[in-house]
Amino acid sequence: MVVYGANELIPSSEFAKKFGKYLGQIKDHSVDKLAILKNNRIEAVVISKDEYESMKEALKEVEAKKILTSIKRGLKDVKDNKTHSIDTLWNQLDD
Repeated sequence: MVVYGANELIPSSEFAKKFGKYLGQIKDHSVDKLAILKNNRIEAVVISKDEYESMKEALKEVEAKKILTSIKRGLKDVKDNKTHSIDTLWNQLDD
């Protein structure tokens, strides 16, 4: 769960009125993030471009590792003769 400081919770109406001020805070890293509130609920979070790009790259790496792990597991199954022919699969699906 992400924790927000009091200075990071901004009502949407105030955010709209003082957009430049809040954008400046994000840009100069005086805050890491801003949670935009509507009806006292967080509806959006604003982060810097650099932080967003870093998060996207980290996500790509995690996804690539998952794909690689899956491929390695499949190759091990083939090596260990733990696979079945497509005909067997279709027969199992028909049952």
